[in-house]
Amino acid sequence: METTSTTTTTLVKDIVIVGAGVSGLTTALGLQRLGIPSLVLESSDKLRATGFALLTWKNAWKALEAVGVAHILRPKHVHLHGNVTTSLITGQQTSTVSFIEKGKGGASETRCIKRELLLEALANELPSGTIRYLSKVVAIEESGFSKILHLADGTSIKTKVLIGCDGVNSVVARWLGFKAAAFVGRSAIRGCTELKNNHGFEHKFMQFFGDDFRAGAIPIDDKTLYWFFTWTPSPQGKEMEDNPAKLKQFVLEKLEKLQSDIRTVIENTELHSFMSSPLRYRHPWELLFGNISKGNVCVAGDALHPMTPDLGQGGCSALEDGVVLARCLGEASLSLSNNEEGEEQEYKRIEEALMKYANERRWRSIDLVTSAYVVGTIQEGGGGSKLVSFFRDKFLAPFLAGLVLKKSDFDCGKLKEDYN
Repeated sequence: METTSTTTTTLVKDIVIVGAGVSGLTTALGLQRLGIPSLVLESSDKLRATGFALLTWKNAWKALEAVGVAHILRPKHVHLHGNVTTSLITGQQTSTVSFIEKGKGGASETRCIKRELLLEALANELPSGTIRYLSKVVAIEESGFSKILHLADGTSIKTKVLIGCDGVNSVVARWLGFKAAAFVGRSAIRGCTELKNNHGFEHKFMQFFGDDFRAGAIPIDDKTLYWFFTWTPSPQGKEMEDNPAKLKQFVLEKLEKLQSDIRTVIENTELHSFMSSPLRYRHPWELLFGNISKGNVCVAGDALHPMTPDLGQGGCSALEDGVVLARCLGEASLSLSNNEEGEEQEYKRIEEALMKYANERRWRSIDLVTSAYVVGTIQEGGGGSKLVSFFRDKFLAPFLAGLVLKKSDFDCGKLKEDYN
């Protein structure tokens, strides 16, 4: 429904999702699979694939199966067989973990997938017009049992359900009362290189530790390698973050003891494929006491639980959010279809559905955010502590590698449960 006046355009949509990232598109597709349309607002002029790639574990593939795009992504990304961790201080391997051996929850499917391909796979399954680009939300207004979104282009959108999937700087999270995500004092430099020929690396997650940094290299396919470097920058080091040439020089200097074939890949990485960003996270007590949902408004993905990348669960948990949120709203929709109720009753059912989602995701989010922060601190040697580095390499490396795998042993469930 659309109405127009001489000064503004007003749209009316039942469900509006702010942000066409991983959680936003997963939620929209989950709803669409249940026969529930939505409108996704994206502030940029196209899908944004910030970060090049993401590691997807067993829990992510459960979610991708639920929304029906796993089969699209599998053939394009190699199946990782395991993790190999090496200390660049001693030159010795500190742990190896297999991703193939069957454990309590069955074999673990792990792949490093291109963000661009993931977003395209989700978006291409949505009906034309679901995503509205160049639609930046600047204000949220209460209007009875609805919310009115005011966009930068002057458009107003009235909606019964507002879902914030707008990242770490979320406008919707701020409306719910969340503070800005906190900096952890560390930064990540990421890059991706596509070679002309087969790179020849085993299908393994290769991880390396130094005195005050962590690095890794992961095959995406047989020609493409994704790599990362996390560290604690000094005030002078922060000046490099907008200078790809200096970032490249810095990484290669810090990784001088790295095996030559991986160094060669980093050396061959084009400067435009270097990206640096400070790491941020949500304090766990904010997730415990804050409003994940309020009335007919909620948040998901990085808007809810920004976390450090040390568990590789940021994108995976965003996929989980989308499935759980779509399922909860789907249950509310089914209930409403059997009842001729007024606006207030409909609002209450939506509120209950979002509260159910919030309750289901709260402790999972707290667990992942906290675990990632602790693991990251230990993995980087406690800020340069030789004692922490010693215990990490000698005793904790196998435990930390196993913990990462354990956190992925989670099933967000299917889109539709048995309603009988």
